[in-house]
Amino acid sequence: MATTILRGAVGIDKSLIKKTSAASSCFMGLGQIIYLKQYVRGAFFALMELSVLFLIFFDQTVMQFNGKGPIVRSLIGLITLGEEKPNVPIKMKDHSIFMMIGGLITVLMLVVFICVYIANVVTARKTAAYIVEKQRYPSASESRKKFVESAFPYLGLSPAILLILFFTVLPLIFSALVAFTNYSSPKHIPPNNLVDWVGFENFITMFNSKMANSWFSAFGRVAIWTVIWAFFATTTCYFTGMIFAVILVDKRIKLPKFFRTVFILPYAIPVMLSLFIWANLLNGTFGPINRSLMQFGLLSEPIKWLSDPFMAKITMLLVNIWIGFPYSMILITSNMTAIPADIYEAATIDGANKLQQFFRITLPLVLFQTMPILIMQFAANINNFGAVFFLTAGGPNLDDSIQTKAGATDLLISWIYKLTYDTPTLYNLASVLSILVFVVLVPFAVYNFTHTKAFKEGEL
Repeated sequence: MATTILRGAVGIDKSLIKKTSAASSCFMGLGQIIYLKQYVRGAFFALMELSVLFLIFFDQTVMQFNGKGPIVRSLIGLITLGEEKPNVPIKMKDHSIFMMIGGLITVLMLVVFICVYIANVVTARKTAAYIVEKQRYPSASESRKKFVESAFPYLGLSPAILLILFFTVLPLIFSALVAFTNYSSPKHIPPNNLVDWVGFENFITMFNSKMANSWFSAFGRVAIWTVIWAFFATTTCYFTGMIFAVILVDKRIKLPKFFRTVFILPYAIPVMLSLFIWANLLNGTFGPINRSLMQFGLLSEPIKWLSDPFMAKITMLLVNIWIGFPYSMILITSNMTAIPADIYEAATIDGANKLQQFFRITLPLVLFQTMPILIMQFAANINNFGAVFFLTAGGPNLDDSIQTKAGATDLLISWIYKLTYDTPTLYNLASVLSILVFVVLVPFAVYNFTHTKAFKEGEL
């Protein structure tokens, strides 16, 4: 019996690996069916490729194989973005944006199919190598066990990967592609009008300072203000919260819990409601703050809190401090309570005063623990839409605001909103700005976050 098994094993040579790989490369599942005796797995792979081929070649509109299946039509639609059909009702015309989205979905599905195709070849090759090494075909129980062990991670991750592809990657790619089209009103809004690919024309319009338009100056102004806003909005809230946290931790303060509760209230109130209230309080003409100061004789004329470009920016930062410092205060207080009291006792014995203890002990340790969160707050403030929209609405307007829609206090995110919601809608230029936010500012924040000591070491 042993001799019979050995003779059967002698026939399994290294050529099985090449044969299996070649067959699986020619058609999915072919190597598993012909050489590896994995009929169920091979049939699954083969059925998948047959389905893709069917969707490529079978045209269900005429019910025949003519090479114009749904996949081909979707890819053509992605390239052409539709054809002019002047004599067709509007509902039946080509919708360029829907065709772009459908083409992107098809491309992502083909990417997934290609990955599965490669996995089919790789797994076939590995299985053939295992058979050649062991000089025998695995039993049914061994095949099931090996399949469960190898396939479980892929089966577990595949739903998450698919969701990321279609709900994260797809919108990002679509938003980026719009920047290379003329998708804008009134002449290029589907379905009544088609959208066309225009290459880098929108980037030239936005970034070319030699052109006779205001877009470049508006972009530079808004981009600089966005960075300035993000920096000061983050640092002012953080260090104001730190000051209050240090004060309230001091044992000489009476009723610290009461004061913490009072200071937390601005953070507990919905931000939109707080900003609406501040916008009314700071109204230059009818605002209670200006009227009260003038009645007490402290002002001869109202302060232009929101109507002067420079003053409006200062007002935004001050209101943001009022709204944002409680979060930093709570965060820093929790970190300070985790610092061992022995360190402060040793510092007191060595003759360090309260100020020296703060700068030598409290500040370094708190910064070490909270730096990742501080950087994340910086990234969040770059896209802090509410702080602009509900307080100043991006105003006051400047000389180029009629053409570019960019106000004095607009951030990139609020400018994008205006370009997409105010008439005329300029989705193409808004997409250019979106690409800028993603490609430049987000990687900057990620780079800084990953290079902090807290991220690298994870502990003190």
